[in-house]
Amino acid sequence: MATPVSLAQAVSEKKPEGIALYSRFAFAGAVCCSLTHGAFTPVDVVKTRIQLDPATYNRGMIGGFRQVIQNEGAGALLTGVGPTFAGYFMQGAFKFGGYEFFKQQNINLLGIEKARQNRAAVYSVSAASAEFFASIALCPLEATRIRLVSQPGFANGLIGGFGKILKNEGIGAFYSGFGPILLKQVPYTVTKFVAFEKFAETIYASLGDKSKLSDAAQTGVNLGSGLLAGFAAAIVSQPADTMLSKINKTKGLPGESTVSRLVKIAGELGVRGSFAGLPTRLFMIGGLTAGQFAIYGDIKKALGATNGVEIAK
Repeated sequence: MATPVSLAQAVSEKKPEGIALYSRFAFAGAVCCSLTHGAFTPVDVVKTRIQLDPATYNRGMIGGFRQVIQNEGAGALLTGVGPTFAGYFMQGAFKFGGYEFFKQQNINLLGIEKARQNRAAVYSVSAASAEFFASIALCPLEATRIRLVSQPGFANGLIGGFGKILKNEGIGAFYSGFGPILLKQVPYTVTKFVAFEKFAETIYASLGDKSKLSDAAQTGVNLGSGLLAGFAAAIVSQPADTMLSKINKTKGLPGESTVSRLVKIAGELGVRGSFAGLPTRLFMIGGLTAGQFAIYGDIKKALGATNGVEIAK
C-alpha cells in the first residue's frame, strides 16, 4: 500500500494530458502574447503613425515618439492598449495552444520518424492552421485598435470604439481587414515558429544535452531564438502589416470590395511604401517575440505542461 508521501509524489509527477494539457498551452500563450503586445503599445502607435502618414512621421522611431508626444501628449502612446491586450490574449491562446495541438495531430498522422524527417513542414502546417483560427479571434479587436490609433478622438477606449464601429458600420467592418490579417499573420506566424524551432535546435545542439541545462539557460535560449525569429517574421509580414493599417484606417466606398481596396492600396504604396516603418517594427517584433517565447516556456514549466512531443533532432 502506498504511503501518503508516495501518493503526493505520484500526483505531483503526473503530467497533464488532453484538454488539461492544451488549456495550459493556451493560457501560457494568452499571457505571453497579451503582456508583450500590451507592453509594446507605444512602439506600435508610432509604427502605425509612420505607416499611415509617412510624410509627417518621417524622423524614424525616436523622432516619431517625440512627434506623437509633442502633437498629442504622452498619453497618446497608450492609444489602443485595451483592444491590444484583449485581442492578443485571445489570439495568443489560439496561436500557441493551436500550434501545440495541430503539431501533435500532424505527428500522429505522419508517425514520429516521418514527422522528424519533415519537421519544417510539420511546423509550418501547424502554425498556419493555428493562426487561421487565431486571426478570426483577433480581427475585430485589431480593427478597433487601428481605428483608435489612426483617428485620434474616434472613441474613448475599447468598449466605445468597438460599439461605435458596430453601430455605424455593422459587424462586417470588423472583418474588412481579415484578408490582410491572414496575409500578414499566416506568413508571420509560420516564419516565427519555424525560425524559432530551427534556431533553438541549432543552439541546443551546440550546448549539449538540453535536459542538463539550467532553467535560466533554457530561458536564455528561448530569448535568443525568439529575437532572431522575430526579425525574420517582421520582414516577411511587413507589406501586409502596412496594408492592414491602411485598410482599417477608414471604411470603404459604397460598393467597393475588399479585394479592390487591397489592389488600390498596394498600387498606392509601391515596394518602398510597403516597408514604411520597418526599422520600428523590427525593434517591436524582435523584442516581443523574444519575450513571448521566454514567458511561454517559463509558464509551461510552472504549470507542468512540459510533455509536448518534440521532433527536433
